[in-house]
Amino acid sequence: MAEKTTMKKVGILYHSQNEPAHVLAEKLKTLLVVYDASAWLCSAWDEDNAVNQLDNTELIITIGGDGTILRAAQVALKNRIPITGINMGNLGFMTELKAGEAEEILAEILEGKGWIDERAMLETTIIGEQPKAKYFALNDVALARGIDVRMVSIEVGVNNEYFTTYRADGVVISTATGSTGYSLSAGGPILYPGSRDLLLTPLLSHFSLRHSMVLSPDTTIKLKIRTPVPAALSIDGHTSRKIEDGTEIVIKRSKYITRFLRIHPPEHFYGALEQKLKGKQINETRKS
Repeated sequence: MAEKTTMKKVGILYHSQNEPAHVLAEKLKTLLVVYDASAWLCSAWDEDNAVNQLDNTELIITIGGDGTILRAAQVALKNRIPITGINMGNLGFMTELKAGEAEEILAEILEGKGWIDERAMLETTIIGEQPKAKYFALNDVALARGIDVRMVSIEVGVNNEYFTTYRADGVVISTATGSTGYSLSAGGPILYPGSRDLLLTPLLSHFSLRHSMVLSPDTTIKLKIRTPVPAALSIDGHTSRKIEDGTEIVIKRSKYITRFLRIHPPEHFYGALEQKLKGKQINETRKS
């Protein structure tokens, strides 16, 4: 349902390496004053600065791509502030608007038109890590081999029961939001956006299970890695930790969610999906 409120304070997070994104951010900040709203802006890579400006912020606008949104999700994590993404890149699975639409639709957004799309997140804990920390992901958590080109063994437990041991490049645990990312590239299925299910996908599995597993929302997954050289743990692609042999990692659905303010109707996800997937395939072909 639409939330009928008039927004008075908006945060703008932009891609720090994209000059057109910075230019548009400044332009929207000026426009917000015309609409009698205050605004602050900073790079999406400057998380501490952004968090310090959150008081009374009612909306975060991101200008960049999905990577910018993933960083915004960390900023908004504990405050439940909705995010609206403006796409300056090629894909933008999570973004809502194209750059050319932003100024025209801004007034509608400030008036509270649209609807709130709530997305599940993951919580990750490294057993024995001191000081103890929890890591949160909107897209996925990947445990994989490091720079050394050799497979790792990852023992997987599901709700305290042994499930399997993957001999592979790694595994990725994803949310429905992340099912169109790394997991999809590894052959995993696409989950509908509102799903709270978890997705377990092996990466180039060798003589072990090769198919993804869809797990219920209340599942707890434990990973134990065996590797002669350090492996890597990646949280949403922007937080990376070196992982040693024998380390145990616990992943489950987080109590936190990411909220998006959408203008397009829910069905728009399906209408735009094929076009975005084609764009993904073109980009991957160019990179190769």
